[in-house]
Amino acid sequence: MSSVARASAELPTITIKPSSGWAALRLGDLWEYRELLYFFVWRDVKIRYKQTLLGAAWAILQPLTTMLVFTIFFGRLAHVGSDGLPYPVFSFAGLLPWTFFADGLNKGSASMVGDAALIRKIYFPRLLLPISSVLGGLVDFAITFVVLLVLMVFYGVWPTATIVFLPLMLLIAVGSALGVGMWLSALNVQYRDIRFIVPFFIQIWLFVTPVIYPATKVTRWLAAHRLPGWLYGLNPMTGVVEGFRWALLGTGTAPGPVLAASAAMSLAMLIAGAFYFRRMERTFADVV
Repeated sequence: MSSVARASAELPTITIKPSSGWAALRLGDLWEYRELLYFFVWRDVKIRYKQTLLGAAWAILQPLTTMLVFTIFFGRLAHVGSDGLPYPVFSFAGLLPWTFFADGLNKGSASMVGDAALIRKIYFPRLLLPISSVLGGLVDFAITFVVLLVLMVFYGVWPTATIVFLPLMLLIAVGSALGVGMWLSALNVQYRDIRFIVPFFIQIWLFVTPVIYPATKVTRWLAAHRLPGWLYGLNPMTGVVEGFRWALLGTGTAPGPVLAASAAMSLAMLIAGAFYFRRMERTFADVV
């Protein structure tokens, strides 16, 4: 037997098989590929405004136009209430985190199919795609936040000391968008009609979130039926929207139980979405 054959016989045999069951998250890979995550985020931001007439102004026009419609129909005609605030400020403060969430959910759900060619060619942690889709919305959030501050100055509404809690509300919004986005992005690889369901899903979610109306209307109804108010916080965006208004505008009391329920639900969705995404990841390159 030749020396090459003997050496080959002594080498261990390595068999590569797809993972079975619930795969480990391997979050260390995300840190290892952190530079790639940065380039994905920057790519998404550039593509969003490339060859557009108004550029970043689109980030302002969508919530601003929606605020005007809500002010006319819900503030002036329906008189739904605004916790003692000018309705334009009230609705825009709710629309700001909601628009970030809805945009992240919409783009995150389509991230895997949108980068199908890249997925089939090279390896990288697939979680980077929905994460970058959500984080890219922070640029729009920052731009729109400046508009909200200008609107507050115009109506004579000033931030309170509770503004220090604002990053917590944004963190819960990021977790919620990413958690649901990972579920939908993995499902969208298998079932392409998910892209038709997502806009309808987001529209329904808007009306069960206190963007148009104050959360107190729902919590009072729950109290009248002898139900705890924190149940409304099982919609994670309830705590985000109410907490955002409380932190920035000082409306009402701190949404303690509701916010706690929303934070817990956001964390649960984030963990469950990550595990489901990793479980389905082994089929992405073959199916997408």
